[in-house]
Amino acid sequence: MFNKLLITESMIEIKNLEVGVEEKQILKKVSLQFELGKNYCLLWKNWSGKSTLSSFLMWHPKYEHISGEVSIDGENLLEKDPEERSAAGLFLSFQHVPEIKGIKLSEYLRTVYNIHMKQSNPDVKELSPFLFKRFVKKHLDNLHIDEKFLDRDLNVGFSWGEKRKIEILQMKLIWPKYIILDEIDSGLDLDAFRAVAELLQELSSDKNTLIIITHYFKILEYVEVDSVYVLKDWEVIKQWGKELVEEIIQDGFWKM
Repeated sequence: MFNKLLITESMIEIKNLEVGVEEKQILKKVSLQFELGKNYCLLWKNWSGKSTLSSFLMWHPKYEHISGEVSIDGENLLEKDPEERSAAGLFLSFQHVPEIKGIKLSEYLRTVYNIHMKQSNPDVKELSPFLFKRFVKKHLDNLHIDEKFLDRDLNVGFSWGEKRKIEILQMKLIWPKYIILDEIDSGLDLDAFRAVAELLQELSSDKNTLIIITHYFKILEYVEVDSVYVLKDWEVIKQWGKELVEEIIQDGFWKM
């Protein structure tokens, strides 16, 4: 009984969510469930509200909550600030990865890792710059990232593929439960796309959930999903299993 209850509560649940921006309603009566250990895909056009939903879940200040509920593992997500949402296991991979001058990649990653560890155990000691570089090296090797990147400014001059690999590195360091991938396949050449897709498949496990937001469903040939949601005109119009991906490939979006 306890295990069954635990599985039921380990999810993000969205009920009749309505969101607006500048007095204009963007999302209408959206109801979704993302269970831990399963992968999901949100499909449709760029303007359909997919990125609006992900930004709202991570608490973007420009979006206004009109009505509806959002819970994460049984707790009210809307009452949490961005740091609390992150501590609850929510992670957003940005569609447009920012470049930040003056902050070294190693220092950024070390800060993220130490904050995450402190949230899990307040008594844990922070890793020094020297120890962190030793710790992170195995992940760099696994992702085929040159160690020299650690001394470069955060994402400055990085290719699209390199930026995506750095995001995946961050996921491997903190292992978030619910990973929102907002157009992570955008801007990648064929080789980089294949490499990122294969890394995401490796990242997938029964201890996390990938929520893939895309209009380019090629990535679904590499990352297996359990359920697909299709959005049109800011509303969810269809939910199906992975069979829906094959239907979309065969018939196209506009016949739905």
